[in-house]
Amino acid sequence: MSIKDTLFYRGNKSISVDFSASEISTDGSLILLEKIEREHKLINKFGKHLPDLRNPRFITYTREAQLKQRVFMMMLGYEDANDVSHLQHDPLFKDVLQGDLASQPTISRFENSMNKHSIFEFSNAWVNNYVSSLSGRKRIVIDVDATDDPTHGNQQMSMFNGYYGQFMLNELFFHDGETGQLILPVLRSGNSHSNKWYVGILKRIIIKIRKSYPEMEIVIRTDSGFSCAPFYELVDDYNLLFVTGQASNSVLKKKVSRAEKAIKHLYLNQGKKHQHFMSFTYQAKSWHKEQQCYSKVESTGLGMNIRHFISNMKEKEARDIYFGFYVLRGEASENRIKEVKNMCFSDRLSNHDYWANFFRLFISSLAYEMFLLIKQKIKKTKFNVAKKWQISSIRTYLLKVGATIKITKKRIFYQLSKAFVYKDLFREIITQ
Repeated sequence: MSIKDTLFYRGNKSISVDFSASEISTDGSLILLEKIEREHKLINKFGKHLPDLRNPRFITYTREAQLKQRVFMMMLGYEDANDVSHLQHDPLFKDVLQGDLASQPTISRFENSMNKHSIFEFSNAWVNNYVSSLSGRKRIVIDVDATDDPTHGNQQMSMFNGYYGQFMLNELFFHDGETGQLILPVLRSGNSHSNKWYVGILKRIIIKIRKSYPEMEIVIRTDSGFSCAPFYELVDDYNLLFVTGQASNSVLKKKVSRAEKAIKHLYLNQGKKHQHFMSFTYQAKSWHKEQQCYSKVESTGLGMNIRHFISNMKEKEARDIYFGFYVLRGEASENRIKEVKNMCFSDRLSNHDYWANFFRLFISSLAYEMFLLIKQKIKKTKFNVAKKWQISSIRTYLLKVGATIKITKKRIFYQLSKAFVYKDLFREIITQ
């Protein structure tokens, strides 16, 4: 080998590697995140609600700066505080954060500085921020759903859940079913039933909305785990519309038994698909009055599928309520929770302290809200393919781009890779 640093030959060409290039970051989109934050001041708003009992003489990083670092890291795929060690020399992070990154111990102390009072104040601020965004709207849909967060350590409130069959924490989400906004994320103990706390929290949300917008039409959409007596009292007290799933039981099975037998005979045995909707009144023993119940009795061609749901939207037919409204929660709520959980890492609540993990859920949710602002910008562009991207695709295709930075006395230049496939989309978004 005539060249000492040759790794191998490709034909008659030698292949070598060294570290002589300029400082390059894989997170060239940081300047886009900073621009969005400057425009909407989302992190700034919530940073004002973080308690700070530290001695001012020894403070290097403000609470807002720590929150900004944590959210930006999470948006770019660095979900753990330990990931700071991989970014300590990143020139773009150091420029956007106006100095060296806070260390892993500093970030860990930051997350663990939250207590019950801090989380309650942050929760109120979160709902107030949502309510302030409702100007000009006459109707909102509130989706309520929960998800599991498996635990692998000694986290406080980690308990065994018989339904999921694992030790876990239980995350509860209130979503805007039309915009995707998070109205409020809540962290509960692992053994919580789906409807634990939810009526009380929903009531507080309704009160805040009605205080600012008394004429607002509010529609609640949930699955069967949230059908309970206090909920039906709440919708009557506050004149709410709703559609909620209803778990099957012996009474409901008896109601649909004739239709089930007929569909089995006419369609199931022949391998045909057929849907039949029924409507009747139903009242569980704990409910204060009868509710209008609907049942979908369906032959899928492979077997029977029976679903029950309850609604007070009397001006619509059962089929319209189910297919035109209720099943939309799959995209509006379930897919949005998937983004918060799997793509903004709310399933990585690995602190020991319960309130610290609650705060980490808020950080993941803030990252989700920032991505929502990027989605809104993408919708204003001509790139139709990008309008269908979920958060993981936005991170991979738009945010992860090689870049260098050049700093002079009066200007700062961000130079992104010429090979960036979506440079036109990036340019259009960042100049909006």
